[in-house]
Amino acid sequence: MTADNKSEGHRKRLRERFLKSGLSGFHDYEIIELLLTLGSPRRDCKPQAKEAIKRFKTLRRVMAASSEELQEIDGIGSHSAFGIKLVQEVANRFLKERLIDKPVFRSSQEIFDYLYLSMRDLKKEVFKVIYLNSQNQIIDVGDLSRGTVNTSVVFPREVMEGALRHNAASLIFAHNHPSGNPQPSQDDREVTRDLVYAASIMQIKVLDHIIIGDNTYFSFAGEGLIEKYEEQFLTLRMKSRRQV
Repeated sequence: MTADNKSEGHRKRLRERFLKSGLSGFHDYEIIELLLTLGSPRRDCKPQAKEAIKRFKTLRRVMAASSEELQEIDGIGSHSAFGIKLVQEVANRFLKERLIDKPVFRSSQEIFDYLYLSMRDLKKEVFKVIYLNSQNQIIDVGDLSRGTVNTSVVFPREVMEGALRHNAASLIFAHNHPSGNPQPSQDDREVTRDLVYAASIMQIKVLDHIIIGDNTYFSFAGEGLIEKYEEQFLTLRMKSRRQV
């Protein structure tokens, strides 16, 4: 049996195992090997798959790697990296549509479950806005800004402009902490307060601001901070009216 026939037989067996029982019993490198064969169906991808696991340590981190990072591995070109990036994007799209298809927003945990896959391994902060209608149905999810390793730049005016474009009745904010620690910084608290104030002026409800950490999250609503900022805004508004 030639090397090519042996490799083809190996790929065929992997595919048959997957079709029969899914990924049950697969090693992480075998999953990566399957994905690499989507872009290089006639090539033995096992060495590259094992090297990817060796370099990135876990399947999760391989999936989160950029196409450029994957191609730093000898033997992984643009076609080979295609399968991994395709599956990652399909998974992100699936989770987003599944979230949007839900009848109403029910919990911060649901938002975390959706966002964690796409945000957990980002090396810089990304600030997202989730737009909801008056029945708390999710209209859309969008990136507002990409920042540095420890901060993201957010302007309340841009947030409100987006809310008006989507005809949103309420908003949920989310961003990641690349450090893995979801505890809010002072800047996080001040930005959230300013966003709650701006939304209140526009009669738009802020439901939560979620910070994504390493398999955990911080919820401003869960900690009572959204309500606190709303009360502060009402107090300032009442004082302003009395001074007029």
